Amino acid sequence: MDVEILARLQFAFTIAFHYIYPPLSIGLGVLLVVMEGMYLKTGNKEYERMTKFWVKVFALIFAIGVATGIVMEFEFGTNWATYSRYVGDIFGSALAAEGIFAFFLESGFLAILVFGWNKVSPKIHFLSTIMVSFGSMLSAVWIVVANSWQQTPAGYHIVGEGLNARAEITDFWQMVFNPSSMERLSHVLSGAWLAGAFFVLSVSAYYIIKNRHVEISKKAVKIALSLAIFASLFQLFTGHKSAVGISENQPAKLAAFEAHYDSSAPGTLYLFGWVNEDKQEVNFGIGLPGFLSYLIYGDFNTPVKGLNSFPEDQRPPVNIVFQTYHMMVAIGMGLIGISLFGAFLWWRGKLFDYKWYLYILMFSVLLPQIANQIGWVSAEVGRQPWIVYGLLRTSDALSKTVDANQILFSLILFIIIYLLLFVLFIFLLNEKIKHGPDDSDDTSSEYAHSKQLFSTN
Repeated sequence: MDVEILARLQFAFTIAFHYIYPPLSIGLGVLLVVMEGMYLKTGNKEYERMTKFWVKVFALIFAIGVATGIVMEFEFGTNWATYSRYVGDIFGSALAAEGIFAFFLESGFLAILVFGWNKVSPKIHFLSTIMVSFGSMLSAVWIVVANSWQQTPAGYHIVGEGLNARAEITDFWQMVFNPSSMERLSHVLSGAWLAGAFFVLSVSAYYIIKNRHVEISKKAVKIALSLAIFASLFQLFTGHKSAVGISENQPAKLAAFEAHYDSSAPGTLYLFGWVNEDKQEVNFGIGLPGFLSYLIYGDFNTPVKGLNSFPEDQRPPVNIVFQTYHMMVAIGMGLIGISLFGAFLWWRGKLFDYKWYLYILMFSVLLPQIANQIGWVSAEVGRQPWIVYGLLRTSDALSKTVDANQILFSLILFIIIYLLLFVLFIFLLNEKIKHGPDDSDDTSSEYAHSKQLFSTN
């Protein structure tokens, strides 16, 4: 393999592994706010036990997420030096903002969230829960802003020439609110909320099936299912808005999503298929003619710009983008179905009467994770061959002094270390789930005093 392929594989592996954890922490953070809010509102000790259990799980996820995320920043300098020089002024600003405004906010209040139950008033502790949740989402804001600038650059100018060329910010807020940032942020957050919701649904369904912590788990299912219903429908809306934006800003990516080649023809919306890139056709596919045009333009007959409008060296790899995009959409629709069926059972008063549905909830924890991962694949591969869309090619962004053997050695090393971290994470998570919420809590007896403090402070 050459340097470019290995460097891309290394970054893809490290970021894909890291991205298991931030969506869980973002989604779980929102649920913690609701759980603790219910505890303070009702005084029900089951909500207290529920919150304390999920706080412990959150802390584990946060720790592994931090450990796996550090490596990527070093990869920018080692494998992608030209890219780092080119976008350093812009990407560095967003990453600095993420560290100063988001990471320190989240990690600072995390100590109070985990250790402050008996040491601060309920009002301060609840504030810490809100700040941790807000910090996790604020972190996503700056990461998505940085990535979105690469997709739709704005608020910059280019200084220097050749290898010395680099982008400089001319308008910070134009850079932040670039044409795709808010649409992509809403889609990323809704995916994270789904990951957290189905994680809680999975563990809680497991407890109900095993007849353990049943009352706490039923309450947790109702809280998580409420978020899942909202997030799954919201993600459908944000996905549509994002696709409309892509049609305007990255038409080659949209064409790859549906393997659309002919710019004079309306766009077909495929349910599935296999793209023959040589013949420029979709084999074994079922498609809805004109539906892509309708979703984008509101008219079945409006032509959609096709891949043949772009030079061959400016087209993304079509089949992998097509497959990952359609898998993501299929999983998203499946999550909507699972959530809405749960809402129907809840409305009928039979949410916990069907064991087969609880089994679906238990195993569905994998679906948001898969959708989040392949969604990023379709988004990132879909902008190839550009690392900064229309400005800098991926092949030109590499470091000039790193050879293939060095990258291969570090990739193997990262795989070994990350697999060990994953085994450790699964082991510790399994231990926490086996233990479950504490049956007794010596702080719960002080609830009346805490409630008084909360109401008077």
